[in-house]
Amino acid sequence: MTAQTAEKTLDRPAIDTLFAGRHTTNTFTDAPVDPELVQAAYDDARFAPVSMNSQPLRLTLVSRGESRQKLVEHMMGGNKAKTAAAPLSLVIAYEPNWHLNMDELFPAVPGVKENFASQPENRHGMGRDNAFIQFGYLLLALRAHGLEVGPMTGIDAAGIDQDFHAENGWKAIAVVNLGHAPAPEDELAQYPRSTRLDFAEVSQTR
Repeated sequence: MTAQTAEKTLDRPAIDTLFAGRHTTNTFTDAPVDPELVQAAYDDARFAPVSMNSQPLRLTLVSRGESRQKLVEHMMGGNKAKTAAAPLSLVIAYEPNWHLNMDELFPAVPGVKENFASQPENRHGMGRDNAFIQFGYLLLALRAHGLEVGPMTGIDAAGIDQDFHAENGWKAIAVVNLGHAPAPEDELAQYPRSTRLDFAEVSQTR
């Protein structure tokens, strides 16, 4: 019996567009980012798998202006200047009451909403974990739609929640800046490629 291999649906150039051919971007050109591009990326990323199809990821699009200045105040260190200058910033958050949607999102297993109603600690843990998974998918989807991304977890999450999530109760986990291309005048807009660990260094077979 011969081992089966996964069917390839992307060629190498397309894969490199998502991974090895791209860099984290710190500063961007001034070209504006159309929010519809973010929506298109989300519309693709939402189909990637998470636990029980819980879909806890929540997004706040922050344009330049008063809202951006509030966001900058809650960024740490060098993240402040990058966020102030970016064409568009996204606050990445999770919905702690994701269980309320489970009758619609996971009808195959009745009672999920009721089971998690009395488990706030587990809900927060699952919401945060699966939002990070969705965040990873979203970064790749944004790249697939032609955007450069600069994700950051150096944030004052509580401060962001106070200014941006007071009405809906979402919980911030990260911020990502978006643009169409790195700023050509900034030598540090994208750092040179750093070493990545090989498969043999990060895996084991038992």
